[in-house]
Formats: sequence, structure tokens, C-alpha cells
Amino acid sequence: MNKYLLAFSASLTLGLASSSSFAAVSADQAAELKSKLTPLGAERAANADGSIPAWDGGMTQDPGGAKFGDVPADPFPGEKPLFRITAENAAQYADKLTDGTKALMQKYPDKFFVDVYPTHRTAAAPDWVYNNTLKNATDCKLTDNGLSVDDCYGGIPFPIPQNGSEAIWNTLLRVEAESVEMGYVNIVGNADGTRTLASRGVENWQYPYYYKEGDAADWSGLYVLLRFLTNEPPYKAGESLVTHDSIDPKSPRSAWQYLVGQRRVRRAPTVGYDTPDFVASGANYFDEVQGFIGHPDRYDWKLIGKQEMYIPYNTNKFHSEKPDDAFSEDVLNSEKMRWELHRVWVVEANVSEGKRHAVPKRRFYIDEDSWTVSLVDGYDAEDKLWRVTQVMPFVVPSIPAVVVKPIVVYNLQGGIYSVVQGLNGESYEVVPRKNDYFFTGNSMISDSVR
Repeated sequence: MNKYLLAFSASLTLGLASSSSFAAVSADQAAELKSKLTPLGAERAANADGSIPAWDGGMTQDPGGAKFGDVPADPFPGEKPLFRITAENAAQYADKLTDGTKALMQKYPDKFFVDVYPTHRTAAAPDWVYNNTLKNATDCKLTDNGLSVDDCYGGIPFPIPQNGSEAIWNTLLRVEAESVEMGYVNIVGNADGTRTLASRGVENWQYPYYYKEGDAADWSGLYVLLRFLTNEPPYKAGESLVTHDSIDPKSPRSAWQYLVGQRRVRRAPTVGYDTPDFVASGANYFDEVQGFIGHPDRYDWKLIGKQEMYIPYNTNKFHSEKPDDAFSEDVLNSEKMRWELHRVWVVEANVSEGKRHAVPKRRFYIDEDSWTVSLVDGYDAEDKLWRVTQVMPFVVPSIPAVVVKPIVVYNLQGGIYSVVQGLNGESYEVVPRKNDYFFTGNSMISDSVR
């Protein structure tokens, strides 16, 4: 194992030794969520030199100042970078940079750099989520050879993960508000340095797994409901899509699309996995949204270990920038981005035997505090680095949680980038839960008109 990977505990090593061991952890292990570990399973203590501080409960109070919707525009006003990592000095920090981050520095040495800010461990959750996570630790288990879960609800399912499948389910079932409404903008950065508006509109997200009054016995297995309406550009205005994501490996996603030209709703069975994302003009794949979305059944998931890495984090200020200030030629505006040092779980995904995917190998870097994906490196069939995803987590104290929506996917071979669900010039609001009918194909017809 590489020298920069942190050591596993003895119990974790034992869990990795048996890929068929899908049982929950013991009560003694789960008790660490009240002492050594945070309530969501991260290491509570600071790292050796203090550059990653101890977790002190996260950001649960509004820091004040400007907001876009429910999001503080700058939780740490006046804070300056500690240092800048460029192509020239990257070797000094190589053990804390992903291959994708280093590749972007090499490809765009004058444009891409990493400004490292002080680390703030802002991730938090409501107390009832902490209580559910503690219960999940001893109750929740993988089923269907890791392709589904059972006896989980309303919290991180596997706060002390024993294998890669548990880690990716933690990401899929990470802490969210019950219901969110947000504006979004999808931008494509072209190889010639120009930018194209792929789409702009409104999205509604709902998370039945995090309905406060629910429980594992009554949960339907649906964990994400999405409905979006496109308003721009004019030729796309009125297009709409509804998706339901489920833990059921036999029917993991259902989708319905409203087509303006045909004025009807139809099933959309290809909305998922490595189908080009038509909402973003096909510049990324559907399952690259938010770092990873959908079902994990096309990959074998291997838990590599935990590592200290420089990752985008607390990027509220970036999202508050105007699009022309946030997006530049070839890459995002590096001067506007915020990177911090955090501990991440490293999970490698390799396409399963008998399955196919356009990206046969991916390496995920998952924040230990929030279980959000932070960075993804994607490799082609020749094991060459091809796609680099940067996820931009931001803190929302009103939930409270660190959440993700916007990402950028860099196609290193094509020289283009795709900004998906950008918040620049938009807003993000925690809203009252909508009724189930809102997230049906029939409900789209009344709203999806030019």
C-alpha cells in the first residue's frame, strides 16, 4: 500500500478480508460514533500536525452576510489562501494531489492551480440523523451481493465501512434536506475556449430516505426524486424530466421525459449510467452528476484506504460568483475556487464481469465528514486518465449539512469541460416537502409549455 495511505483499524482490515461479509458492525464498534468518531463516522481528532483540525460539531448556525437562497455566500469572509500549488511546485505536494488534479496542472499550467485555504470541518447533521446513523451501524446490511441495502433509514447506512460497496452506498444515501428547490445552469467549455449555455432552469429534489418521521420498516426504497424544468435556451424551453432512484437492483431508476415538440410524456429508460447527459448537451454522462448518481451495479467497488488530500471544499463563495467570473477558458477560474486539506476515503470502481461502461475504471475520493464525493478520476479502456471530475461541496447550516450539486467534468482527451447543475447566478432553497404526485410524469404536462 502506498506510504501516504492511512492505516486501517484491525476491525476494518478484517472486514475487507472477506468480501462476502456484509453484516453490520458490533455494538462496541458502533459506540465509537460517540467518542473516537464523529456521529457520521469520521475521525473526530485532528491530524498529526493540526492542518486538519478536530471536528467540533460542524457549522450549524448561519454565519451571517449575503446569501443565495439558503446558502451563505461566504462563510469565511476575508480568509486568504495559505499557499498556491502550481505545475511548478506540484511535486512538493504530490502525495496529497489526485492524478486528475496533477494532470490538469500539466495540461493547463498557466490557468489551473490550487489555492489552499485553512481547513474547516463544517459537516453536520440534525440530531435525529445522528441517532439513525448510530442505529444503522448495527442494523444496516448489504443485500444482493452489495447491490442493495436493508434495515437502513434516515442516516449514513455504514458509518464504519468495511468494504467499497458500503462506502458508495454511504455516498448515495448521504445527508440531505427533505426537499430542495434550486435554479441550475449547465455550461460547456469548448476546446476553442468559447463557452456554450447547454441549459438553464429549475430543479426540485426530494429525499424520501430523509423524511424525518419515517423508519426502515415503512421506507419504500426510493431515496431520490427529481423533477426539472428547462427554461433556456429557447429551443429547449419547456423540456422536463422526472426520475426516481431506488435501492431495488431490479428496477434502480425510473424516468419520464416531457418532449415539447410532441407534447407528450414518454418513458426514458436510457437516462442513467454512461448515456450522454442531454441536459448538458451530452458533454458528460448521466452517472457523473454530483460525482456519482444512480445505481452501483455496473462496477466492483474496492475500498483502498483513507488519505489526506487537497479537495474542493466549502466552495460557497465560488457558487456565489457570476458565471463570467466563475468560468474561464479551458478550466474554471482557479482564483475563485477554494481547496482545503481533508481526509478522504479512496474507493476504486472497476467494471464488473459481464457488464459494460464507457469509463471502465474510476477512482473516487469521498470526504470522510460528509460522505460527499469530492474528486473522481476516470480511466479509459487502455487505463489512461481520461475524465476528471471536481465536485464542489458547500455548507448549508439551515439543514445543517455539507451538500453537493454543482460539478465540473474535464475531458482531458477532448479538451472540453462540462459544468453540471451550476449555481452561479441561481439560488438553492430548502423548501417544504412536495406531494408525491409532483414527481410523476403526468404532473409535468401542465408546467412544461413554452
